[in-house]
Amino acid sequence: MVTSALFSTATLLHVGVALHALAYFCGACAAFGIAYTVAAIVLMGSFFARRSIEAPSYPPVTVIKPLRGMETALLSNLVSFCEQCYPGAVQYLFGVHDHDDPALEVIEKLRRLHPDAHISVVADSKLHGSNRKVSNLLNMLPSAVHDFFVFADSDVSVGRDYLRRIMDELQAESVGLVTCAYVGVPDPGFWPRLSARAVDYQFLPGVAMGLALGLAKPCFGQTIAIRRETLDAIGGLRQFSNFLAEDHAIGAAVRATGKKVVIPGFVIGHACTESTASRLFEHELRWSRTIRGINPLGHFGSALSYPVALSVFALLLSGASIWSIWLLVTALCARVLLQIRIDTMLRRPVRDFWLLPLWDFIAFAILCASFLSSRVVWRGISFDVDRRGLLKNTPANESRHSSR
Repeated sequence: MVTSALFSTATLLHVGVALHALAYFCGACAAFGIAYTVAAIVLMGSFFARRSIEAPSYPPVTVIKPLRGMETALLSNLVSFCEQCYPGAVQYLFGVHDHDDPALEVIEKLRRLHPDAHISVVADSKLHGSNRKVSNLLNMLPSAVHDFFVFADSDVSVGRDYLRRIMDELQAESVGLVTCAYVGVPDPGFWPRLSARAVDYQFLPGVAMGLALGLAKPCFGQTIAIRRETLDAIGGLRQFSNFLAEDHAIGAAVRATGKKVVIPGFVIGHACTESTASRLFEHELRWSRTIRGINPLGHFGSALSYPVALSVFALLLSGASIWSIWLLVTALCARVLLQIRIDTMLRRPVRDFWLLPLWDFIAFAILCASFLSSRVVWRGISFDVDRRGLLKNTPANESRHSSR
C-alpha cells in the first residue's frame, strides 16, 4: 500500500510538472503573439502609406468578372466597377457557365443603369478542369478586346480610383502583376459580421506583416491585373485549371519570369456572405487548408498569432496564476488596439470589440482542424487537395457525376 501511495504521489507530481511546463510553453507562445500583434499595429501604417507614381497615360482595360448565381450585393458590387474615374476605355466582360444563371438578370439591370458602358457577356458551360472559376475565365478570354486585363471576383466592391491606381502600378516596366489586399463587407447578420473579423483583423495584419518583413509573396484572386503579353509569357491560364489556389500559382509564375507582383497601399471590399455557422466554418476551413497547401511551415507557425486563445490555455493549465491573468489581459488589450488602429485607418466606426476574442477562439479551432484532412468544400462541391495544391474530386462526387 505504501508503494502504491508513493507511486500515485510521484505520478501526480509528474503530471503537475508537465502541466506547468505546458502552461509556460503556452504563455511563451502567447507572449510571441502579443509581440506580433503590436508589430502589426505599427506596420499597418506603413502598408497604407505606400504610394505609387502616377502613370503618364491610361491604356484601354478589360475588366473580367466570372459570375455564378445571385449574391446579396452583386448589383452594387458591379456598379462600383462601372463608376470608375478612369481616363481610358474600359470593357466589362462577364461570364457564366449556365445560360439560366440568375446573375444574367443583374447584368441586364447593370446595362440599364449604365447604358454607355461597354458590357460583354459570355455564357459557356465548357469545363477545362476542376477549378470552375478558371474554366469560366478561359471561356471569357477570347472575347477580351484590350491588352490589359483586370480579373476581379464578383463579390468585390471598389472605390472610384481603383482602376487608375492599379494601372499606375502595372505600367511600371518591372511590374508583371498587381493584386489588392481587401477588407470584409458583411451582409446583415451575426455570422457575416464574424466572418468580416477574419478578414479585417487576421488576414489584413498578416499581409502587412508579411510584406514588411519580406516573408510573404501573396497574390489574391479578388484582383489580378496583368498584361496580355505577361499572361502569354507564363503559358496562359489553362495550366492553373486544377489548382485550388490558382491566384497564388499565377503570382508565382509571374515572379518566375523576373517580374514583380505589387500590392498597392489601399484596400478593396470583399463581401462576407456566410449566413450560418456551418457556412462560415466551411469557408474558413477551405481558406486555412489552402494556406496550408501553399506554405505548410508558415501555416503551422501562424498558431502563434492567436495570443488570446494561447493565454487562456496558459491560464487554465497554470491554475489561474497571476502571471497568466496579466498575460490574458495584455493579449486582449493588444487585440483591441489592433482593431482600433485598423478601423481608424479605414475611417469607420470602432465597435463590436467582444467579437474579436470570440473569433480568435473559433479561428484557432479552425486552424487545428485544417491539419486533420485535405478535403475542402467549394461552391457546394467536395474536393481533396494533393500536395501540389491540385483539386481532386472525392469519391462521392465522382459517383454522382458518373450517375448523370
